[in-house]
Amino acid sequence: MSNPLALVGSYLDVAIVFGLVLAAAPSIGNFMGRVFTNRPTFGEGVFGPVERGIYRLLGVNPRHSMRVREYISAFLLSNAALIIWIFLLLQLQNKLPLAAPNIPPMSWDLALHTSASFSTNTDFTHFVTESQVTEGGLLLGLQVAMFLSAGAGLAILAAFIRGFVRKDGTIGNYFVDITRCVVRILAPLSVLGALILVLLGLPQTFATSLQFHTLLGPVQTIPLGPVASWQSIMLLGSNGGGIFGANSTHPFENPSALSNLFEIGLMMLIPFSSPFAFASAVRRKGEAFPYLGTILIVFFIAVALLIIGQVASNPELSPIAALSQNSFYSAGQETRFTLPEGALFQTVSVYGNVGANNMAIGALSPIGQMAMLFGMFTQSTPGGVGTGMGYLLTNALIAIFVGGLMVGRTPEYLGKKIGKQQIGWAASLLLIHPVLIFGPLVATLLGGFAALPTTGVGASAHTFTSILYEFTSEAANNGSAMGSVYVNDTTLWFNVVGAVVMLVGRFMPMVAMLMISHHFSVQTPLPPGPGTLKTQSFTFMIYLTLFLIILTALLFLPALALGPLTQIGAGG
Repeated sequence: MSNPLALVGSYLDVAIVFGLVLAAAPSIGNFMGRVFTNRPTFGEGVFGPVERGIYRLLGVNPRHSMRVREYISAFLLSNAALIIWIFLLLQLQNKLPLAAPNIPPMSWDLALHTSASFSTNTDFTHFVTESQVTEGGLLLGLQVAMFLSAGAGLAILAAFIRGFVRKDGTIGNYFVDITRCVVRILAPLSVLGALILVLLGLPQTFATSLQFHTLLGPVQTIPLGPVASWQSIMLLGSNGGGIFGANSTHPFENPSALSNLFEIGLMMLIPFSSPFAFASAVRRKGEAFPYLGTILIVFFIAVALLIIGQVASNPELSPIAALSQNSFYSAGQETRFTLPEGALFQTVSVYGNVGANNMAIGALSPIGQMAMLFGMFTQSTPGGVGTGMGYLLTNALIAIFVGGLMVGRTPEYLGKKIGKQQIGWAASLLLIHPVLIFGPLVATLLGGFAALPTTGVGASAHTFTSILYEFTSEAANNGSAMGSVYVNDTTLWFNVVGAVVMLVGRFMPMVAMLMISHHFSVQTPLPPGPGTLKTQSFTFMIYLTLFLIILTALLFLPALALGPLTQIGAGG
């Protein structure tokens, strides 16, 4: 990567991918908005009969619109059933179809962590996929969860948005919402993505492995599987758990620079289209641009910090995390991809709550680790499928409320007053995140379930960062990891506590979003007045961006000071 022309070309490649996704985002977002509001869409003749068949199978009346308690009950009970299904499947995987004789059942605590992980759209893996999950477990359990967890995120966003446009106290039908989101959005896009990935060199087969005779004589077993279809929904649905343990650094999951760029586009597609979906659903096109602008500002800062951190990585820390560097290739970076290509993939993955890795996060510079952590702290720039936009809307409501109080005007948004009920639920949504991170972090260290090394301040800070990253990733339902080189996270403690963190971190904020929607849905919209904040403006975009950055820094700066910032100080 010392060739300047090659480096310029790689920056051009990532700029083209970014431009193509942003060009497609308004159309994709408009389509999503029509799905959210139950308006006819392209392909009605194909999607409609499939959906009606599912409604009959489930015994659902698609015309019935639920109030908030019924919606929450349907949402939680269906997800509980999914968790139980995956748990039992992993416990009995050696006795079910598509079993492998050399793969035993998972221990109960690992099965609990895995079922919680995949049902919450986290896909944080404490296991090696090739040797610990059968093909039946993958296809009948984990991949099903990839579709349903992503569909649940989109369904909650749809219900959240309806609060701004309805006045009868209903927010939709959960079973209709998740069915439409899976059938009309996730399934078609994932099939198209899988077909393109096959053309780009990813294998797609039910064969679990192939054996080859190496040049030196011994026989080597090469794991295989339905990689393209898995990778497509994994990236498109903000899932991130690779079909191979090496995730997107594995040449079967990500064989070339071209596949890497396409996979970046897959991860970006739905999260970056969500502001336009919101604008389409509330029928105010201008509402998309302040949210997209906020996302882009924070996102580009993160990409720049990651690249700068890798280029200027600290040689003082190389004994701690193998941070040595050679011609822009830090240890842990996949050399098939340039630094811009790798950095964009990793930033999109973490900031989009996908969690897939094509770089070893444990080997990133402290600046790079700090940039990755910040994306999981915000969960909204752009955040995961569905929920990311929900978090951003929640931050906007708090920002509008605070702005209204500062100028002495009644806070309102889209004609709906923002009162104590909405702000109470919004505050609980934001505050549960640091509680879920710092509580387990402190308990882990004080309980002796992980120990900080005493070989130096830098080494201690790096191990602290790895534990912080573990719980941050689980609380944010992200799924990326620094690896178990520094902390063994396959223990009973990390499995059980991690499962609780993921479940609470997923479902409590989503319930809060539904409650906010409920309190808006009982209001009659008011016409804009002279004191109404103009949210379709550049000023509001800058205000929201600064508000988001400052609020996140106030909540999490002490943790960064003890982790990545201390590493920087230790090295310099």
